[in-house]
Amino acid sequence: MTSVLIVDDHSIFRSGLRADLDDTIEVLGEAADVDIAVAQIAELRPAVVLLDVHLPGGAGGGGAEVVRRSAGLLETTKFLALSVSDSAEDVVGVIRAGARGYLTKTSSGAEVSRAVTAVAAGDAVFSPRLAGFVLDAFGAVAGEQAESSDELDRLSAREREVMRLIARGYAYKEVATELFIAVKTVETHVSAVLRKLQLSSRHELTAWALERKLL
Repeated sequence: MTSVLIVDDHSIFRSGLRADLDDTIEVLGEAADVDIAVAQIAELRPAVVLLDVHLPGGAGGGGAEVVRRSAGLLETTKFLALSVSDSAEDVVGVIRAGARGYLTKTSSGAEVSRAVTAVAAGDAVFSPRLAGFVLDAFGAVAGEQAESSDELDRLSAREREVMRLIARGYAYKEVATELFIAVKTVETHVSAVLRKLQLSSRHELTAWALERKLL
């Protein structure tokens, strides 16, 4: 049984989705805006959050804001966007924030249920035509490198923390605030991470981390 929280500002959609999910999915609750969603996630600790990308409340960041504000729980709670929008901006924005997948609302209850199970297990799931947006935005990962465990061994514990936040789309200043370090220190760590992993940009870093399921 996989536990989920449904986050959408339309009550009819939440009710319909709850009814369509199969019996391997346990719905712990529902939320209709950013602030309620963040509070519910912290309280209920669902395995997966099904969330729309356009939500009222908070600072206006919608689903991506929910993911960012729940960043401390990303090891145990995964996020799967489920939206009527299929724009590249929405897809890339929520994935950069830390979501593990993105489905459009044309998906069936069975498809969403399978995606929830896959995301809970650590996989990334996208509606077929949306995966291309992610690949285009993050670029191809350079070549076949060493095994990811060997690559991670090259990084210090602090460099790994910085790497994960940068790969999720955090700005240097946001990383500095999150880790209580100076912006200059963040820049130094990012340079070291890119050098050690033989990458040339933060976009390549995000693609590298996504491929290895590190986000």
